Amino acid sequence: MLDNIKLTDVLFLDVETAPVVYKYADLDKTMKQMWDAKFRFQKEETPENGYKKAGVFAEFAKIICISVGILSDETFRVKSYYGDDEKIILKDFATLLNKHYNTKNKMLCAHNGKEFDFPFICRRMLLNGVILPKALNIAGKRPWEINHLDTMELWKFGDYKSYTSLNLLATIFNIPTPKDDIDGSDVARVYWEEKNLKRIVTYCQKDVLTVAQLLLRFMNEPLIADKNIIIA
Repeated sequence: MLDNIKLTDVLFLDVETAPVVYKYADLDKTMKQMWDAKFRFQKEETPENGYKKAGVFAEFAKIICISVGILSDETFRVKSYYGDDEKIILKDFATLLNKHYNTKNKMLCAHNGKEFDFPFICRRMLLNGVILPKALNIAGKRPWEINHLDTMELWKFGDYKSYTSLNLLATIFNIPTPKDDIDGSDVARVYWEEKNLKRIVTYCQKDVLTVAQLLLRFMNEPLIADKNIIIA
C-alpha cells in the first residue's frame, strides 16, 4: 500500500481535546447522570475519579486544536486551527478539506487516527452542525475506499491486540520526541488552569511533524530536516 502513496497528497493531522467542563462537579445534573452511566461497570474507580478521562469522549469534550502538515518537495508546512470556539475550528478545517482534499487520491494521516482523531472530528462536527467533508464522510464506503492512513495501524501489521504510542515509535525510530514539554494527560490542565492554548498548539504541531517523520521512516525515506519545517 505504501508503495502507491504520493507523499504530497497526504494531509498529516493531530487533534487536541479538552473536557467541555473541567471538573466532574461542574457537570449539570443530566450530563452527570450520563457520565455516571458510562462508569456503571467500572469497579476500579468512581465516576468522579474517572472524569480525568473525559477528554477522549466526544460526548463530553471539545476540540481545541487541529494541526495539519503537508510535504512539498523537501519542506514540511504546518498550520493550526485553534481557539475556544470549537465550531469555528471545525468550519475552517472542513473548508480546507473541501477545497483541497476531496478527491480519491488525497489522503488523511494520523497516529491512532481511525480510533480517535477521525471519528472524534466527525462526531464534534455533527454536534456543531458542520457538514461532514467528503474526506470524512465514510458511511457506506468499503474499507479500501476510505483514504485514511493510520501510522499505528500500519505498525500493527494485522495485530489487533496492541497499542503502540507515537512517543514509543518515535524513540525506537530515532525521531525527536514530541513529548519534550507536555503530553496528552496535561492538555486539560494546561487549557483550563493555565489558560495556555499556545503551549497546547505547539505540542499538537510537534505531534503532526512526528507522524509525518514516522511515515517517512516506514517508507524508508529520509527525515525532514529542521531547516525545512515551516510554521504558518
